[in-house]
Amino acid sequence: MSTPTPDSARDHRFLTDLLGVMAYSELSAFERLSSDARYAPTLRDRAVLGRLAVREFEHYELVCARLQEMGEDVEGAMVPFQRSVDHFHERTRPADWFESLMKAYVIDTVSADFYRSLIPRLDPATAALVEQVQASEEATEVLRERLKQALADDPRLASRLALWARRLLGEALTQAQRVAADHAFLGVQGSDAAGTGATGNGSPSNGVPAGTDPVRALLTSLATAHSRRMTMLGLAG
Repeated sequence: MSTPTPDSARDHRFLTDLLGVMAYSELSAFERLSSDARYAPTLRDRAVLGRLAVREFEHYELVCARLQEMGEDVEGAMVPFQRSVDHFHERTRPADWFESLMKAYVIDTVSADFYRSLIPRLDPATAALVEQVQASEEATEVLRERLKQALADDPRLASRLALWARRLLGEALTQAQRVAADHAFLGVQGSDAAGTGATGNGSPSNGVPAGTDPVRALLTSLATAHSRRMTMLGLAG
């Protein structure tokens, strides 16, 4: 059996970390959506979140299968991310049904943008998996339309949900920055990824022009996309 080269070992660690955080995030999303369905004002709305929860668990199983193909222990890959993901959800606990909807919408879309930004660094099999897991346009549309309807039924919700969405974005960007920096998801590590003016590697494989901070560029991109989505809802981004 050949000894892995430093590059191959580093790439394997990168993929394990990426799939580990994806797996635990999908499992957490399943638990969260299942729990939040209790707030639903109608059985139809409860079913909406129930279907989304099932989808998240199916995605969790897909990511687990890929980890097992790589010879990795699924639980071992997830554990390093358990505390930070749990902390994120504790800090963003929704107060009611409408905040649950907004959280599902914001986290679903921002997470998809984050993972898709990493696709240029992935092997074809893992890239295809990320595309499959993050291809959530149908679910996103369901959440978007339900939020639009809620805002049309009660325009007084607009200011509260806009403020809630901004808080969710801030927490999500903090989480993305921490994960990207701690696990070199953008090809930089530690203080080089902390947004302190470092230029980073700037390699084309990161999808970021040379001479720019890749983490800062990613956070800006995520915030811009979020703002566009809030505008589509008639809310200030």
